[in-house]
Amino acid sequence: MKTKIYMDNAATTPVREEVLAEVLPYFREHYGNASSVYAIAKESKKAMEQARKQVADAIGAKPEEIYFTAGGSESDNMALRGVAEAMSSKGNHIITTKIEHHAILHTCQYLEKHGFEVTYLDVDEMGKVRMEELEKAIRPETILISVMFANNEIGTIQPIAQIGALAKEKGIYFHTDAVQAVGHVPVNVEEMQIDLLSMSGHKLGAPKGIGAIYIRKGVKISPLIFGGAQEKKMRAGTENIPGIVGLGKAAELAVAELEQTRERLTALRDKLIHGILEKIPYSRLNGDPVDRLPGNCNISFAYIEGESMLLLLDALGIAASSGSACTSGSLDPSHVLLAIGLPHEEAHGSLRLTLDRENTEEEVDFVLEKLPAIVQRLREMSPLYEDMMKK
Repeated sequence: MKTKIYMDNAATTPVREEVLAEVLPYFREHYGNASSVYAIAKESKKAMEQARKQVADAIGAKPEEIYFTAGGSESDNMALRGVAEAMSSKGNHIITTKIEHHAILHTCQYLEKHGFEVTYLDVDEMGKVRMEELEKAIRPETILISVMFANNEIGTIQPIAQIGALAKEKGIYFHTDAVQAVGHVPVNVEEMQIDLLSMSGHKLGAPKGIGAIYIRKGVKISPLIFGGAQEKKMRAGTENIPGIVGLGKAAELAVAELEQTRERLTALRDKLIHGILEKIPYSRLNGDPVDRLPGNCNISFAYIEGESMLLLLDALGIAASSGSACTSGSLDPSHVLLAIGLPHEEAHGSLRLTLDRENTEEEVDFVLEKLPAIVQRLREMSPLYEDMMKK
């Protein structure tokens, strides 16, 4: 069945109509290479610098502190590996958390194989970093703290300003993976004392394959990709002008509409969460109920498998995702859900529904109408549920 209701916006979002209109001319009319000197190239260069300002304005940065990349994963790699290499003479210790995106965790594992030490902080049952544990983890050789702004699975927002203040006090660089946050909640790198920030276009209505990294002026960092002199020699490769233009426009629109959109999505999210918890027994909300992304609903259901739930939802035209990694070919449950204390069986039975600007109250009502029967159908097939009911 064709998807009627899309509730997996944390995975990706459709390109906004306004963004598409802004991008299209840069495929055929203004196709010049921004590194060239003739007129058509200067049009591309001008558009790129306009987008750089739009992205900078969205996070309270200066345009010269924004570098365009291919997406959030590249930005994360650039932040961690770039700082590690540039600061290796000062120290070899990095602090992060157990609930980071794999772009952070796998990069940290790579660095561990190359002489760096990484502390992976536990989080509380809501998915939040404990500030006292973060402070205790700091050593004289600590060069970087990397804590995601908001979690992509459970939606919990971290105390970013507090972490930034602590990092500055200790003279340590602070990076945040803000892929899920930019354009959805207020982000200001100056007020929050963030030194490096990763973002991705396709999470806020821009095309896939474009992202950016904010690097505070004065931060020591080595390039990840070598070649030409693009991006002030920090990121070689011919600039993706259509993508860059799209990211700039999407960031500008998202920030202009942020408060109105956040208020509407928070109301829809809470209706969805409360409706599911009321209608379906043996269910629990994952993540912080207050310090949470406005469109994120992540709920675990005891006695069922998340993958089966996704297939039945898809048959009704509802696109969602699971807290279980089995949808990507692994039988292991989500590392995030295990980190907040869920047992394996509950982590396998999780559902993530993520809303964005195009979702409606009618769609939420439809999900609340159909989901209870799906969960009940799956539970009736579960020996564990049968044993529980007998007891």
